[in-house]
Amino acid sequence: GVVEACLLHMLKRRAAGFLRTDKVAALFTKVGKTCAIAGDVCKKVQELQGQVESRKNQPNGQEPLKRQGSTTSKTPVLTPQAIKHIWVRTALIEKVLDKIVQYIVDNCSKYYEKEALLADPVCGPILASLLVGPCALEYTKLKTADHYWTDPSADELVQRHRIHGAHGRQDSPSKRPALGIRKRHSSGSTSEDRFAASAREYVESLHQNSRTHLLYGKNNVLVQPKDDLEAIPGYLSLHQSADSLTLKWTPNQLMNGTLGDSE
Repeated sequence: GVVEACLLHMLKRRAAGFLRTDKVAALFTKVGKTCAIAGDVCKKVQELQGQVESRKNQPNGQEPLKRQGSTTSKTPVLTPQAIKHIWVRTALIEKVLDKIVQYIVDNCSKYYEKEALLADPVCGPILASLLVGPCALEYTKLKTADHYWTDPSADELVQRHRIHGAHGRQDSPSKRPALGIRKRHSSGSTSEDRFAASAREYVESLHQNSRTHLLYGKNNVLVQPKDDLEAIPGYLSLHQSADSLTLKWTPNQLMNGTLGDSE
C-alpha cells in the first residue's frame, strides 16, 4: 500500500489512463510496453486475475474438470487485500519490484509531474534502493489477516517446550544437548533448576516479538482473579503495537514452568 501511494503521487493523467479506475494497473501496463520485466509482471497478473475469475464462476466446492486428478497446482486463493494490491504484490514476490521502480525513476518524465516523489532526484532513487531488500526475500509463507489472533496460549507453548526440553527422551540419538552452563549442586536438582530457568526465559520471550515493543515489565505483581481467592503473583508487562497499548500478566507459576494441575 505504501509503495502504491508513492507510485501514484502526482502521476500524469495520460500515464494513469483516462478511463481506467485502477491507476496502478494502467501504470504497469504502460511501463510494460517498453520494459520487458514489467511486461512479464503484467502477464503474470493477468493469469492470476483470470484464475481468480474462473474460481468465482465455479460452484462452491468444485474444481474445473480438467484439474480433477491432475498434478497441476491448484488455483491460488487470494485474499481481498492481496487482490487490491496484486500488481505491486506480484512484482514483489517475483523479486523485480525494485527493478521496475528503478526503470520508472530513470524515465520519470514520461509518467510524472516535475513535483512528483519519483521525479525527485534524491527521493526517487532512494525508494528504488529501499525495495532491493524486500525483493531479495523468499515469500514462501505470508501472514494472513487473522495471524495475530491465532498464536497459541503461553500454557500451550510451555507444554510444547517441555516436550522438547530437558524432560524429553534421553535415548533419542537425534536429541541435541541443551545449551547453557552446567552448575553443580549437592541437592542433585541441577536438571530441574536448568529446566525451570529455560522455561522461564522461553515464556518471557513470548512477551516481546516482531509485532509489539516491550515498554515496561515488573515481576511479582499481585492479581486477585476472584473475591474468594488469594492474590496471585505474576509478571506484568506493557506493550506498544502500531495502534494500541496492551497490558499482559502471566502467573509466576507459569513463568517458572511449575504450573502443574493448578487451576
